[in-house]
Amino acid sequence: MKLTILPEEFRQALPVMEQIETAGYEAYFVGGSVRDVLLGHPIHDVDIATSAFPAEIKEIFPRTVDVGIEHGTVLVLTEDSQYEITTFRTESTYQDFRRPDQVSFVRSLEEDLKRRDFTINAFAVQDDGNVIDLFEGLADLANKTLRAVGNPHERFHEDALRMMRGLRFMSQLGFSFEEETFAAILENHALLGKISVERIFIEFTKLLLGDYRQAAIEQFVATECYQYCPGFRDKGANLLTFAALPTPGFTSEAAAWAVLLDHLGLAVEEVSPFLRQWKVSNEFRRECRELVWGIKRRKENLFTAMDLYRLQEHALTVEEVLPYYDQAGQVGVTKEALDALPIHQLSELAVNGNDLLQATGRKPGPWLKEVLSYLEQAVVEKRSENDKTTLLRLAMAYTKE
Repeated sequence: MKLTILPEEFRQALPVMEQIETAGYEAYFVGGSVRDVLLGHPIHDVDIATSAFPAEIKEIFPRTVDVGIEHGTVLVLTEDSQYEITTFRTESTYQDFRRPDQVSFVRSLEEDLKRRDFTINAFAVQDDGNVIDLFEGLADLANKTLRAVGNPHERFHEDALRMMRGLRFMSQLGFSFEEETFAAILENHALLGKISVERIFIEFTKLLLGDYRQAAIEQFVATECYQYCPGFRDKGANLLTFAALPTPGFTSEAAAWAVLLDHLGLAVEEVSPFLRQWKVSNEFRRECRELVWGIKRRKENLFTAMDLYRLQEHALTVEEVLPYYDQAGQVGVTKEALDALPIHQLSELAVNGNDLLQATGRKPGPWLKEVLSYLEQAVVEKRSENDKTTLLRLAMAYTKE
């Protein structure tokens, strides 16, 4: 097969390819970008593989960065862009089921492609558009099949994360596992216990955002990969309930996780400890917790003014996910109500702690926070104007009660 028209991203990289070839080496476009071109999808990254060793690439190009030179990757800087150039390589045994004990550079494209994960990622494209397909990946693309390159057991023992990558590709592309590949994942799923949870989180989150997540989640459970993800071991039935939700894609990672966490039956106070097992950021934990809180509130009633004040923009995300609960979201109405709030944060209140201390003559203490919260709520609920004189009068009356 030959690409009649190279995508613009490939055409821009042709001068780099030509320089490598002029120096006497081979160079090819490889990886996910080739798969995406063949599927007619947008390209995200352009990866180039070459028979030139890293030191030889550094001799060819004046501006380079050793981004992963121990694994054969050199970043080449051009006037307008930058490209990762990786030397053909083979790999030894994998003691940790993720990283090879040793990487050997080779001159053979076939040896390099043999170590790829799935046939649909094992293409190479020459600068003239000729597609090199050594493992029948074109047939698998046409049949929407996910097939490991060579022996699937060997591929997953080399890098156990490939099992989660396969599930992620299923969600993104709508493909299905070939029989032997599925069987190998089912047999080797426990190897995920050797993989860092941060890497699993990345793949699983991409899975959640895919257009075909229902089938992917079902296979996630069927292969028992879920057993080796934090907090999921006894949640197989919940995951399948989540899988059966309507198919529209989620608008954000936090939205996807919040709906999932709610379907796992977690209480609001359980969200942060649960996500801590996944080693996500504090900010992401807080965002998910607020969204779960908002979802539980909104499923029962419309948001109050204080609900909106707490949630802020998260309230709009909650409205967006309501269709997953067979409810119609009211994004427009909620945005208008959010914009109409008298204040959106405590700093906008017309009085502060110092004002209250001066007006009352009292010493600082817990009472100060209580009064500020009282005034804050009175303004948000429009029971008081956000005016300093009015609020001080209200505060004095409250402290005398």
